[in-house]
Amino acid sequence: MKEETKGLYLAIVLSTIAILAVNWIWPANNAPVSIAEKDEEKVAAAEPAPASIPLEYSSELYTPAGREIMPVAEALRADKRVDIANAKIVGSLRLKGARFDDLYLTNYKQTLAEDSPDVELLAPAATQSPYYAEFGWLSNNQNTKLPNSQTLWHAIGGKLTPESPLTLEWSNGQGLKFVRKISIDKDYMFHLEQIVENNSGKTVTLYPYGLINRVYSPEKSASAVVHEGLIGVMDSNLREFKANDIDIGEKEEFETTGGWLGFGERYWFTAIVLNDDNNKARFGRTDENTYQADYVGAPVTIAGGGIGTSHVRFFAGAKEIALLDHYAKDLGIEKFDLAVDFGWYYFLTKPFFYILDFLYRFIGNMGWAILLFAALLRLVMFPIANKSYESMSRMKKVQPKILALQETYKNDKVRLQQEMMNLYKKEKINPASGCLPLLIQIPVFFSLYKVLNIAIEIRHAPFVGWIKDLSAPDPMTLSAMTGIPIPSLLDLGVWPILMGITMYIQQKLSPKPANKDQARVFALMPVIFTFMLGHFASGLVIYWTLSNVLSIIQQRVIMKKVGAD
Repeated sequence: MKEETKGLYLAIVLSTIAILAVNWIWPANNAPVSIAEKDEEKVAAAEPAPASIPLEYSSELYTPAGREIMPVAEALRADKRVDIANAKIVGSLRLKGARFDDLYLTNYKQTLAEDSPDVELLAPAATQSPYYAEFGWLSNNQNTKLPNSQTLWHAIGGKLTPESPLTLEWSNGQGLKFVRKISIDKDYMFHLEQIVENNSGKTVTLYPYGLINRVYSPEKSASAVVHEGLIGVMDSNLREFKANDIDIGEKEEFETTGGWLGFGERYWFTAIVLNDDNNKARFGRTDENTYQADYVGAPVTIAGGGIGTSHVRFFAGAKEIALLDHYAKDLGIEKFDLAVDFGWYYFLTKPFFYILDFLYRFIGNMGWAILLFAALLRLVMFPIANKSYESMSRMKKVQPKILALQETYKNDKVRLQQEMMNLYKKEKINPASGCLPLLIQIPVFFSLYKVLNIAIEIRHAPFVGWIKDLSAPDPMTLSAMTGIPIPSLLDLGVWPILMGITMYIQQKLSPKPANKDQARVFALMPVIFTFMLGHFASGLVIYWTLSNVLSIIQQRVIMKKVGAD
């Protein structure tokens, strides 16, 4: 039983280390990346080739002394705009450049405060944290005048809503008329149809492009176990780049048929959904804190008197898992659900979410759903756990005999092992039988941890009492209760302390290691794990506590049955 107990804690330690270090030990699948030119003067002087999108207009973001920053409200007033609204978002489209740069998610608040503002997703270029998307056309012909980020479009129609699409028009004075039809569904998906009417009398070849640009500080990345940064699916392969994965000014590109690319945070997400043509997709970093995802589509050739079109979708919203699955299925967006970082145990993490979501809809409280989930898992594992605890109880019962053998044969390790195996055979004990529940519990623990960190449905979800956000640590800490400043590592909440107590009781029901040094170390394990898990999501700690309680009850009943002390 000594080895079994040793393996138990070793596995828990390893699983915890994996949770805390997953993004460091699992390298991103880096695809070659490319970045656009930043110099606006060069863009204006020479029409870019399709491989050189006019992605940046540096005068909007920078001054010689650095980037000029203005309040969001002031930046919004500086340009003509068309309002955007549906049941989940509100904002506006900047007519100069036809840019998506003002968007709020009305179903989500920034904090738990009653007067908290809505979550801000997109913001204009001149503000503290620019975040915007832009679409347009490119040409190899330097004499062809194309719309860019400074072009003022003419809007036909009023507010952009699911019931009222928006049409934008602009003519280049050379016989090309550019029309952009924009629609939005009831959730977070925009559809753009770009139309070019060619009345120039000659054939024209254009290339559609799109970009998502963001100023983002790597130091503010909120989580070590949830991907935040550039993300996409290219030719069925998931591509992820954290903030510091890309060096400043990298300029490489890769090709893809279909797929999507964008920028993801823990709960929020933007993406350009590509069509099934051949596309050049790129991820890049233009300076210390400016990142960009962009693409150039297949050429569109338009004969004189003809019309050319290009379609693209733009997602900007929350990572609602069921909604992403809906888009993947109904719109044919490959692996769109991978915008959510399900982690190594995708095959467990995603089903766990749907089970929790079902229980939540049935009960109406995510905390109780988590507890019921823990009980159901225990029910599923009941037969296996029964055999395990029966073996552990028998081991505890014969512990005095094992100690006696160790004392008798302390100088003969071979004979000691032989006698112990004979004892196990005589008492019908399998020392390894307690490992199977552990093998199940580790991926379950890790998967549930991921769910509680990635599922927006759990963000700000309350339980009872002081637990107002199951995705956050227990706020009822020692310092909060006493008013005494306590170092963060030692400042535990009520639920972590309860979890530590249940771990201690469960340990007392297990056989002690014969080695005194090991016994001392294992005795400290409940304390160590209380502090290690004390700042995890409270929902996970609540789950672990109830799981311990159910294990204690089951193990105590079996111990009584076999006559173990």
